[in-house]
Amino acid sequence: QVQLVESGGGLVQAGGSLRLSCTASGSFFSINSMHWHRQTPGNQRELVASITPGGSTNYADSAKGRFTISRDNAKNTVYLQMNSLNSEDTAVYYCSGDFRRTRSSLYLPYWGQGTQVTVSS
Repeated sequence: QVQLVESGGGLVQAGGSLRLSCTASGSFFSINSMHWHRQTPGNQRELVASITPGGSTNYADSAKGRFTISRDNAKNTVYLQMNSLNSEDTAVYYCSGDFRRTRSSLYLPYWGQGTQVTVSS
């Protein structure tokens, strides 16, 4: 099995910063891209940022210039540094990763349980 555990969420004032972490554990051969998503009640889950094993990144327009995704491959951990937060960033944030369980298997997505981020105005 593969487990992803997020941490770092919480309550922050508008203009503040938070750093989310997500660590993968369990049985797997390799990790391809890792991602951060977010979801608010009644809305679809939104892809916020992605990062490849080599460190190439992509961001949603809403995250560009404010959020930074990074990863530590040795620790199987992906981070999301969020600056200049506003009330529209309030959501449950989920990490996901594309995992290969064995050398010959396909990459499949696995998800964490999510961490709540609340930005007060």
